[in-house]
Amino acid sequence: MTRHEDQGDAGGRAGGGAGRRSRALKAAGLALAGVLVLGVATTGWAYWHLNHNITSVDIDGALGDDRPARVLTTPSAGAPATPAAALPDGALNILVLGSDSRSGKADKALGGGDSSGARSDTAMVVHIEAGRHKATVVSIPRDTLVPRPSCPLASGGSTAPAYQAMFNSAYAVGGPVCAVKTAESVTGIRMDHYLEIDFSGFAKLVDALGGVDVTTGQDIDDDKSHLHLKAGSHHLDGTQALALARTRHGIGDGSDLGRIGLQQKLVKALLEQMAATDLLTDPTRLYRVADAATGTLTTDTGLDSLGELTKLGQSLKHLTADEVSTVTMPVMTAPSDPNRVVARQPAADELWASLRR
Repeated sequence: MTRHEDQGDAGGRAGGGAGRRSRALKAAGLALAGVLVLGVATTGWAYWHLNHNITSVDIDGALGDDRPARVLTTPSAGAPATPAAALPDGALNILVLGSDSRSGKADKALGGGDSSGARSDTAMVVHIEAGRHKATVVSIPRDTLVPRPSCPLASGGSTAPAYQAMFNSAYAVGGPVCAVKTAESVTGIRMDHYLEIDFSGFAKLVDALGGVDVTTGQDIDDDKSHLHLKAGSHHLDGTQALALARTRHGIGDGSDLGRIGLQQKLVKALLEQMAATDLLTDPTRLYRVADAATGTLTTDTGLDSLGELTKLGQSLKHLTADEVSTVTMPVMTAPSDPNRVVARQPAADELWASLRR
């Protein structure tokens, strides 16, 4: 074999190797492109799915202008203009309801009982101060007797007003629209947004976050909520956390006021767990949390997209659990019914007035 033939042979082998590498790189590139396309498609599907998880109600459209005025935040003198793309930082009031469904096997297994339908067993007015570094959560006992205004119905017409109605009856007779109108009538505060989460969804959210840590000051032994805990610190899964939110028998006087105290502990525990969980480094868990959070969520139309909810969440990134105060609207036993309460004045009005400043 000549030197020339040798070199030609080597060149042929080199050319063949280069061709194989080229084909291998091309195949790898196509595979990578496929993975990227699949990733984008999956991300797009996930966004679509989470977006379509959310149910919304046009509360502003239903209630019109016959409502308390919105709180307008005036920039301080000499403050720089806020860029159009900046996150909102004005004061905000949100009515948050926990709707407790009694229908379906899943809800009954979680301690929902045997009655049908849904009711707002938890009602909280969340007041976020301007700057969004501090917040006050005010619980309104569901058994509070209040004047319930006439509310428009989606089917047409309106509900009849009532003058000694339980606060949670507003949701039962007129849904979220009536719940908001009644809350605004009681507080004199415009609700900028409405958030409602089904209690079974709350249990899924807690599980997606890996549970919550709660300390109880006394033993809890409640067959109705299926919760049995010794006094002390506990790590609760979703089912146990939901049972704690429902528990009232065997604590305090057995009324809704004892349950509210436990629910406020859960709010703080949930905020602390969210802060401790680095969701951005765990996309799978982030998706599970987002799916659980949106899966049984009902909002007003101002928060009915993943984008709007994300913007709200980002605007609250500096709000820590330590800067969230929890209180209960001052109440006293109703003169007309020892099993009901009414707002204790002037303390209740003073509380609401402090949140309107």
